[in-house]
Amino acid sequence: MKKTNIKEKFFEELRNIPIVQVACEKTGVSRNSVYRWKKEDKDFSRKMDEAMADGVAFVNDMSESQLLTMIKEKNWSAISFWLKHRNDNYKNKLEITAKEDYELTEAEQQTVGEALRFANKLLEKNHEKAIQNGRENTKGDSRESSS
Repeated sequence: MKKTNIKEKFFEELRNIPIVQVACEKTGVSRNSVYRWKKEDKDFSRKMDEAMADGVAFVNDMSESQLLTMIKEKNWSAISFWLKHRNDNYKNKLEITAKEDYELTEAEQQTVGEALRFANKLLEKNHEKAIQNGRENTKGDSRESSS
């Protein structure tokens, strides 16, 4: 089999099961070869990353489908998991109370400011990830409908 055919088969396996070792075993390619190609060939690296992202999105979709099946079967653990992760009313909450007239020291103000900046960066990163996952899920949808 030609090298390009092997690489395409490897990408297809990653889209089905996003685990490098499994894709290597199914295509007869060594992990060393794959990581060497990834390091030396930018196009291969990009395609591998895309195939892996497609595979992760595919497994996520399957997992959500299984979770919904379990919810329909009245599985309490599945119901609880869904609510805790998808419904703000059931998420774990942290409540902080303080004396009303308490004034922060300069050091405490700096610490709070740094924590807020860090939290904002995390929120921005999570928002970017959510947007990217939405794009990946859209790719996965078109892949499923074309099969």
